[in-house]
Amino acid sequence: MIMPHAFRLTLGMDLKQSILTYVKQKGMKAGSLLSCVGCLSHASIRLANESKSLELVGPLEILTLTGTLTPEHVHLHISVADQSGRVYGGHLQDGSVVSHTAEVCLAEYANLSFTREPDTATGFTELVVEELEH
Repeated sequence: MIMPHAFRLTLGMDLKQSILTYVKQKGMKAGSLLSCVGCLSHASIRLANESKSLELVGPLEILTLTGTLTPEHVHLHISVADQSGRVYGGHLQDGSVVSHTAEVCLAEYANLSFTREPDTATGFTELVVEELEH
């Protein structure tokens, strides 16, 4: 069973931490981020090579935000556009701050449990999916 969730974040809220807080408060065991529209005053984005980050000062429009949600970790990728229409994207980090609003829609999966465990092949904690019995 899929349960939809929607909420709005406001001025000054940390985008990533606010989503994680919501997931914890609702007791979600597994989920995904369906959509997010809004704007940021600051974005902290880790690039694909894992060693460099972009620190962007807004105004920035959120174009896409997607990811997996576990009770202890949200793995989110974002793309944003600046005032000139240039687009930047990568792994959303803490410190990405909502300027006016961010409208967030999530899906919760009642039949699944998501966790993250170290993977020796990648060197990172990776998603582990467990099907729950009902």
